[in-house]
Amino acid sequence: MAAHGKEDKILLKSPALLKYILESSCYPREHEQLKQLREATVEKYQLWSIMNVPVDEGLLLSVLLKIMNAKKTLELGVFTGYSLLSTALALPADGKITAIDRNREAYEVGLPFIRKAGVEHKIDFFHSDAFSVLNDLINNGKEEGSFDFAFVDADKDNYINYHELLVKLVKVGGIIAYDNTLWFGSVAEPEETVAEPLRPHRNHMIELNDFLASDSRIELALVSIGDGLTGRRLH
Repeated sequence: MAAHGKEDKILLKSPALLKYILESSCYPREHEQLKQLREATVEKYQLWSIMNVPVDEGLLLSVLLKIMNAKKTLELGVFTGYSLLSTALALPADGKITAIDRNREAYEVGLPFIRKAGVEHKIDFFHSDAFSVLNDLINNGKEEGSFDFAFVDADKDNYINYHELLVKLVKVGGIIAYDNTLWFGSVAEPEETVAEPLRPHRNHMIELNDFLASDSRIELALVSIGDGLTGRRLH
């Protein structure tokens, strides 16, 4: 992934149109602390900063959360926290996010901006693998069906395994959103033409997309924003 820049992650390949979308709509509505976090992430991680969601995707998540009146969410995979801060800003004052990541150092890069935005109290950060936390939530007997929304941007090979746990934790009518489900557009390309570093996750995304399309428990929307966002409402 480190060999790919911001433009590779965004499927919209017209530079002029992308520039128009960002400059006319996205940047003017980007919260100041999100902007500063985004810039700090680029400075710290350079090409790896691509692991944060794009600005337009962050705005979409914010709108979804507000439309839903979401108050309790899950986030699997935090990195420096652009999507996490987007979520925290969208939730009401008594909202809560259970955020999980094995990389505390990256989370702490974003923490000063979360604090400046005044939303740290909404976040319960778990320095852990996602399976441990999700299983603990299920096993305590009080959390099943209690979450309004889940955003998944952790290890791609386990998306399909997370799904079964998230179906238990997210309420009927809630949304589960998986990031990167088009994986730089590679899911539509013949495998032999796809760059070697992209192939393993490409195959996992194809498997996930096929599984979700046949899962009768969910309503499905695959959105071509960023490099793919798949959201589902349980029914």
